[in-house]
Amino acid sequence: MKPSLPNEYFGNSISAASSEMTVRELLENDLGWVAWKIHIAITNHDDKVVRNWIEEWLHSPFVYKSDLFFDPYTVMMGSSPRFNMYGNEFGMGKALGVRSGYANKFDGKITSYPGQEGGGSIDLEVCLSPKKMMTLETDEEFMHEFNFGF
Repeated sequence: MKPSLPNEYFGNSISAASSEMTVRELLENDLGWVAWKIHIAITNHDDKVVRNWIEEWLHSPFVYKSDLFFDPYTVMMGSSPRFNMYGNEFGMGKALGVRSGYANKFDGKITSYPGQEGGGSIDLEVCLSPKKMMTLETDEEFMHEFNFGF
């Protein structure tokens, strides 16, 4: 935003950006290509895009319910690297994990946080149906690529 929101701003200020690709494109390219497509969508989602969306919303307001806007093949990424989720300490020691709670959850929702380990690590909270999760867990290439140890 130009000007940017002040540091004292309190509340949720979100705006959605999207990147679309076909199954064929996903299969023919690697994860770096997918990350680049997402990067392009985010960098093109600038002040002008956000302000145009707000202007259109003012002319035709609606209540945004994220689970109604996506088809079953959508993956939605949320959160921000600005939020130091592990930096809070409430007298019980450093958190072992962070969970965002029940709100705004649906099949295909992914939330990212700066990782507990620091140094550029990322923690992901992934919401998938049991069937989709089992499919991922039995995909050897996927499990090997990310070195998961479920």
